[in-house]
Amino acid sequence: MALNLRQRQTECIARMLNLNQPINASGTANEEVYKILIYDEFCQDILSPLIHVKDLRKHGVTLYFPINKDRKPVSDVPAVYFVKPIQKNIQRIISDASNSLYDYFHLNFSSSIPRPLLEELASGTVNTDSTKRINKVHDQYLEFVTLEDNLFSLADKSCYVQLNDPKTTDNEIEEIIEKLASGLFCVLATLGVVPIIRCPRGGPAEMVASLLDQRLRDHLLVKNNLFTENGHFTSSFQRPVLCLFDRNLELSVAIQHDFRYRPLVHDILGLKLNRLGVKENNGGKKSYELDGLDPFWVANGSLEFPEVAVEIETQLSKYKKDVDEVNRRTGGNDGAEFEGTALIGNTKHLMNAVNSLPELTERKQVIDKHTNIATALLGEIKERSLDSFAKKEYEMMIRGGIDRGELLAVLKGKGTKMDKLRFAIMFLISSETLPQLEVETVENALKEAEVDTSAFQYVKKIKSLLNVSLVSANSASKSNIVDWAEKLYGQSISAVTAGVKNLLSSDHQLAIARTVEALMEGKPNPEIESYLMLDPRAPKSNSGQMKGPFKEAIVFMIGGGNYVEYGSLQELAKSQQPAKHIIYGSTEILTGGDFVDQLALLGKKMGLGSVPGPAPAQ
Repeated sequence: MALNLRQRQTECIARMLNLNQPINASGTANEEVYKILIYDEFCQDILSPLIHVKDLRKHGVTLYFPINKDRKPVSDVPAVYFVKPIQKNIQRIISDASNSLYDYFHLNFSSSIPRPLLEELASGTVNTDSTKRINKVHDQYLEFVTLEDNLFSLADKSCYVQLNDPKTTDNEIEEIIEKLASGLFCVLATLGVVPIIRCPRGGPAEMVASLLDQRLRDHLLVKNNLFTENGHFTSSFQRPVLCLFDRNLELSVAIQHDFRYRPLVHDILGLKLNRLGVKENNGGKKSYELDGLDPFWVANGSLEFPEVAVEIETQLSKYKKDVDEVNRRTGGNDGAEFEGTALIGNTKHLMNAVNSLPELTERKQVIDKHTNIATALLGEIKERSLDSFAKKEYEMMIRGGIDRGELLAVLKGKGTKMDKLRFAIMFLISSETLPQLEVETVENALKEAEVDTSAFQYVKKIKSLLNVSLVSANSASKSNIVDWAEKLYGQSISAVTAGVKNLLSSDHQLAIARTVEALMEGKPNPEIESYLMLDPRAPKSNSGQMKGPFKEAIVFMIGGGNYVEYGSLQELAKSQQPAKHIIYGSTEILTGGDFVDQLALLGKKMGLGSVPGPAPAQ
């Protein structure tokens, strides 16, 4: 059975909501107990894509509140707390217990609670004589957000900036690495698997891999550990491979405009935690959910936008045909909107028609939802020429450049400031050489459009650094440049150089998909021969023996992921014979604009770029 992260996390949450009692086949506890749910902002984000209000009712949750909200006492009802193990939450729990808000406290922490905080909780409740109210304390290992069956995020914001800021201290880097290793440990504990770990040498990926490997080794020494209880993958050949990457492996995919449905909805309409709002004609906003329960989203998320529009028309035609068929069989009018009230006439087909009503109604709701979303997208596409941005960026990556006239036409044409900035950065990344005149022309065009060029200047700095290091590869100054780059960008220069080579490849397959395919195959391959291999179940002296092939992979991008990479990896998994299974995760899921904002912040920290101002008077 393939690993299903969404299903496993949902099961863990259901068990937690039922006071950590065993769950029966219907997904609820054998004994129904009414309770109150208390959560913090981070854990609300964990719950949001997985559990809806009706699901809370099913699990006996009658009231639910944020932990920082003032609440009134409720007696004889247990309170289920689901919060991060941080001091602020511990202090609030002690306060709630001492004020006798609830008779029974079931405390669930999103990850393992550190001993000092546990001691603070114990002493705080002892001092207020409220220890008896604390019924149980559980480490849930759920500190990640699952958006789809094979997509998750650690919701760790601005990780790329922190890891690449030259002013970040060693202690701060260690804290970030510890947080990422802890989040990945939660993912593995929820899945119940101990993977083989692969990553490039040098940089944050190796640091996270090494710490995670050590943490798994230490945990496996415990007799009743999380993996002996949950592990369904006892045979060595069934273990997955965990592939860790740094965002600098491939910058372009984090910036480019993409014309597929899922990335477009995320990038243009601001999909967040599987929800988005679409403006209506009356000026209001309609909220929609897009997740695994939406069959159209699941089936068509990876299609190009024009194909999605055709599919919506096809589904609508099929729906109308089915409605006409029901009306014909029951004596209704052809073409009329399907309503149960008009079902008269042929009683032989009446029951079938009534039974089909919920299914037809649900289909119509899905069609209407995606018609509205597609209409909103089309409006943005026309207004901003997004199809042109996507097409020309792709051509730039394939050809390794663009005609100067064409470049200026785009920068002076339709599109937001961010669209033009992203396009200009894609020009930098795709060009093997950077003629001074062309770069100055682009900079002037951006300034004319009143665009802040900090992100552009930052990428230009990286490119010039790489070009210098490549030119002087055999000179005595190489080591100084490498040292400077490592200090400046927080990773080895060779890793960035490899990333630029990937960016300039004419192969349509993304670098991450190509590399994951090679790592899953386990065959000799020059692209991955330097990759580190760690097996937490093997002695450290014998850690690099198991090279695959692997049926399943967990891929994690440090520094921000996106729906483009996610889609590429899902296509790779389906294209394999037999089909393989890939879970994709990242520190956070970013739009192209979000990531460029982080590049701009780095540029400003280095004193690069210009702040936009009004155009000079003519």
